[in-house]
Amino acid sequence: MTSVNFAVHADTIIPVSGTQSVLNNYSIVVQEGLIKQLLPSTEARQLKDLDHVELPGHVLMPGLVNAHGHAAMTLLRGYADDMPLSAWLNDKIWPLESQWVSGEFVSDGTDLAAAEMLLSGITTSSDMYFFPDVSARRLRAAGLRTQLVFPVMDIPTAWAADAHEYLDKGLALNDHFKHDDLVDIGFGPHSTYSVDESLLSQTAMLANELDAVVQIHLHETAAEVLSHVEATGERPVDLLARIGLLGPRTQCVHMTAVGNQDIETVAQYGAHVIHCPRSNMKLASGACPVKKFKDAGVNVALGTDGAASNNKLNGLAEMQAASLLAKLESKDPTAMSARDTIQMATLDGARALGLDHVTGSLEPGKSADFIALDFTHLGMEPNHHIESNLVYANLGSEVTWSWIAGKNVVKNRQLQTLDSEALRHKAAAWRGKLSS
Repeated sequence: MTSVNFAVHADTIIPVSGTQSVLNNYSIVVQEGLIKQLLPSTEARQLKDLDHVELPGHVLMPGLVNAHGHAAMTLLRGYADDMPLSAWLNDKIWPLESQWVSGEFVSDGTDLAAAEMLLSGITTSSDMYFFPDVSARRLRAAGLRTQLVFPVMDIPTAWAADAHEYLDKGLALNDHFKHDDLVDIGFGPHSTYSVDESLLSQTAMLANELDAVVQIHLHETAAEVLSHVEATGERPVDLLARIGLLGPRTQCVHMTAVGNQDIETVAQYGAHVIHCPRSNMKLASGACPVKKFKDAGVNVALGTDGAASNNKLNGLAEMQAASLLAKLESKDPTAMSARDTIQMATLDGARALGLDHVTGSLEPGKSADFIALDFTHLGMEPNHHIESNLVYANLGSEVTWSWIAGKNVVKNRQLQTLDSEALRHKAAAWRGKLSS
């Protein structure tokens, strides 16, 4: 484990900031958990009173930001596959959750998710699930930077009986973590079809008072939008705009079933879009028109969604899928270049979470949240273009080292904050319970 003051020397740095997209033969110098400077390696190696980590054949870059997920649902990986969203939720996921979700379920599932995320380069995660107090503790213990958006609904669950209790518990959670350096709290109303207008309006008022983020599943399927229009005469995004829930702190998750007017509305209000390509493809929910959103000036971030609908929480794999799907959806091979995709997975994700002043790029003064990727395997040869190889040629297993706030959480591909063998035993135990 490196000390609080150290330097990492690699072949290349992708800073996602500044005038140069790639820095060759540069090093990162870290002091007290913050990036002190990026220096030519010949200079950095001369610095005294530092630990020096030599990583030949490696690329350093900001840690990836997973802007939407349900970590505990990792225990449901592969439980209900090859189904449309409505049947998947109503017939499989929600009934099983009502029977099994508990503090223990969330603790074990979140630990398993944290391990997978760390090993694929994710250093910041957003999480929306029941027992967010448990999720916050477990993600923090794993060393991840985390934004918890606590559930807001009026459906009784194991965590809360009604809307009043959801909000009370969520606000208490916000008070508990308001000075925490790794945990940020926001509001997580599930969707316009599962939360009524009065509760959404109350959420908007409270979020505005606290200057807190709001994350909501929105325009996820054409059926969802059509149902809402038939019932109310209004599109879901227009409802959010009318009641004051759409704005620069709003994170609109999925946004696959949209028209030009919806894109214009999101742009007008300065809201963010969270794109979950693999989950949307697997559920056949549709494809978010990323190029149209970006052309309209909308910030688009990247999320894995939960392992129950994606089956993996791999930041590198999600990056690859996002770029390829954007090209296919837009019928434009120039859409979502490798460089654009890297920024979406890092700085744009941090911007969507309101954390871009802390993380998302490698700049002096920002938190030392960065990863090292091994580029020496044959699948990366010949290495004509580092950014292209990173996005299009990755296997999803290139991350060998990871630091969050200067703390070493992955070293030589080994987790430093979690016990892999213990996680395997817990996962096997839950497989037995859930299949009984």
